[in-house]
Amino acid sequence: MTISRRSWLVGSATVVSLALAGCGFQLRRPPELQLKRIHLAGFSRYSGQADELRRQLRASPGVTLVEAPAEADLVLEALLDSQNQVATSTTAAGQVRELSLRTRLRYRVRTPGGRELIEPTELALARDMTFEESISLAKEQEAQILYRAMHADIATQVLRRLATIGPAAVAEAASAASAASAAAAAASAR
Repeated sequence: MTISRRSWLVGSATVVSLALAGCGFQLRRPPELQLKRIHLAGFSRYSGQADELRRQLRASPGVTLVEAPAEADLVLEALLDSQNQVATSTTAAGQVRELSLRTRLRYRVRTPGGRELIEPTELALARDMTFEESISLAKEQEAQILYRAMHADIATQVLRRLATIGPAAVAEAASAASAASAAAAAASAR
């Protein structure tokens, strides 16, 4: 009895797909956020990092980006959003041979009332790339691809951190704020 190549490939594909399904393999999904209404503040209008955060937040199930901070469950505020490139290697003639691309995001997460849920945190990434003047247009496109990849990495890290914040943390921040204001009122009444 001979087995045709097509039958063997179909059988192999079936075995592999069953093995992957049986081991719990799933495609990567965005983290499930407990707080669904989010406002982004402090980003430049043309920020690639803000664009990537918006894209990933919209892909997260049930999340809505709101325009006004008062409508949000939490506010993600950018304190610093920058990207730059530095020449790390040059020739004897002064021509650039290698660049280091860097992107940084310093942010904090707070309630609409101003209570911090995540204190100021900085995420920074760097990628090295070679550079040749004769193909500078291609190298500029390569740099843009690397920046987009770094923005996606940072946005994923931010979303993972946002996923750890639940309604209990917001309620705790609100009760701490009301306790602090009551203590201040009591102190001023004396």
